[in-house]
Amino acid sequence: MVSPCVIPAKAGIRAMITGLLLVFLAAFPADAAVHTDALGRTVEIPTSPQRIVSLAPNITETLFGLGLDDEIVGVTTDSVYPEAARSRPKVGGLASLSLERVIALDPDCIIATADGNPKEPVLQLARAGFPVYVTNPRDLDGMLAMIVDLGIVTGRRKRAEELAAGLRRRIEAVAAATAGRARPRVFFQVASDPLITVGGGTFHDRLMELAGGINIFSLSPVRYPRVNVEMVVAGEPEVIVLASMGRGQENTSQLARWKRWPGIPAVSAGRLHRIDAGIIHQPSPRIVDGLEVLTDFLHPGWRNRPEGQSNTEPLKEP
Repeated sequence: MVSPCVIPAKAGIRAMITGLLLVFLAAFPADAAVHTDALGRTVEIPTSPQRIVSLAPNITETLFGLGLDDEIVGVTTDSVYPEAARSRPKVGGLASLSLERVIALDPDCIIATADGNPKEPVLQLARAGFPVYVTNPRDLDGMLAMIVDLGIVTGRRKRAEELAAGLRRRIEAVAAATAGRARPRVFFQVASDPLITVGGGTFHDRLMELAGGINIFSLSPVRYPRVNVEMVVAGEPEVIVLASMGRGQENTSQLARWKRWPGIPAVSAGRLHRIDAGIIHQPSPRIVDGLEVLTDFLHPGWRNRPEGQSNTEPLKEP
């Protein structure tokens, strides 16, 4: 006779398996999925999150591109595209997040960026129990992968894959159109005081390469080096592109400055251009617009562009 205090071996095994299964199901509910983010962390997120907070403008743009307008409940102050982002509650700036504002929105999914957000506040949110997924696109391929990853995380995989595939086709079209062409030397200016450009290994450097140009500071080991006018003159750029994050008036005033050095090939040829910083400075779907515009500057006529549909603005005398 078996003692009531002793469980037969097979029954014990079944009970143990059942118990472990119940624990597993409790830890990972049916309406949630586990994802691995750019920091190598595993993050449990609802399969279709309903209250998403974006902690970077490129993430905001991507989420709207995936059709998540109704699910986005908070964005950073620098999230200004698309227009709908301007009306969303703000949670501070990219590098100056307000944890209190984030928490007050009671998000079920927070998406951050490793390169732009301070690490500690992001990890504080995770330690507080909020599902925080961190991205880190470092190049165009990484940007396309980010789109798909965010689609998977937010339950919009098909739409994300279609968006990424369309962007990749446009990138490949630019690369094919510029292959074999003469490559003009380019000075890409991102700030004027101090004078800052872009070095090798940056998005901008890769964009110039794809657009069929040569970044005159591509050998710089600094990603965004400070330079001086003499260094620019020595580089003999054939095209100068201004993408300062300042006001349009500030950009326009730069023409007068470069006119002082008529020996620069870009100045003598009148090849000074302004580009919308919003389509060139961040790893988001619109950076492919920036690539196409940059190609317009370097290789005019590489495509037929309808009148009035350009983000380019050649600089004029003030």
